[in-house]
Amino acid sequence: MTELAAPTTASAITAPAAGGAEKRGWLATAGLLLPAYGWLTLAIFLPLLMMLGFSFLKVAPFGGRAIVWTLDNYLAFLKRPYLRDVAWTSLSIGIWTTLICAAVGLPAALALARSTFGRTRQVLFLLIILPFWTNGLVRVFSWTMVLRDGGIIDGLYHWILPDAAPLGLLYTYPAIVVGLVHAYLPYMILTCYLSLVAIDDQILEAARSLGARAPVVFWKIILPLATPGLVSGSVLIFVPVIGSFMEPRILGGRVGVTMGTVIEDQFTQAFNWPLGAALSFTMLAIVLAIFALAAPVLKRQQGGAQP
Repeated sequence: MTELAAPTTASAITAPAAGGAEKRGWLATAGLLLPAYGWLTLAIFLPLLMMLGFSFLKVAPFGGRAIVWTLDNYLAFLKRPYLRDVAWTSLSIGIWTTLICAAVGLPAALALARSTFGRTRQVLFLLIILPFWTNGLVRVFSWTMVLRDGGIIDGLYHWILPDAAPLGLLYTYPAIVVGLVHAYLPYMILTCYLSLVAIDDQILEAARSLGARAPVVFWKIILPLATPGLVSGSVLIFVPVIGSFMEPRILGGRVGVTMGTVIEDQFTQAFNWPLGAALSFTMLAIVLAIFALAAPVLKRQQGGAQP
């Protein structure tokens, strides 16, 4: 009886100790996360909740105006066809910008991860993050000098074809996409680089030793393993692009009417904060719906990419 009771006593002593260690680990994790989530709550979640409340008001409650609740601001998206057209324009610009960033950023990240070392890699990293060091307004206005009639591109074009008509690149949708790609391409390069640099060289060497050529290695190994970086970069680009207003307004001119410019006008010119807030949350719901529909496909691809 004594020999049988000993293990029971030991387990009874070990269980509280394990529970105490688990509790201390949970408290340590909570303590480390508290500053970050406290700041996010104060700076992001609370203002979003305030804007959500504004979206259900008839007028902004400033200047002693009475608070009147309504759903008309959300119904405006359904009742005004031009808002749906503007939303589709914003989504299409976001899709094109994301696709171009992926097509340009993945090869650049691959070259950065596999073909450069030492000081060369440092210089290339500096060139990649250089747009983050320049003022956004200056960057966009610099593109107007490049894309306008008589600008750099138009001047080179007429140097080759003197009698040709002006290209007319400025104040077009391609001009907007060019400005947005310039602004957000570093996100795609950096996220893809993090995925590519984690690929074990032995996997690539094994594929080559089995006779796989470079295109096969890229499509069968590199691209699936780079999918997490592509997905992360796409999210970081697509979400802010559909709400951007500076590039569409400056590079698009009269055609640069997007949801970002419409929402900005509601807040700054029309002073219709409830409608601006409702349009913002409507676009947020559309983006979340797109990600929800795409999530199963992305999960299957990432599951198949596991070595």
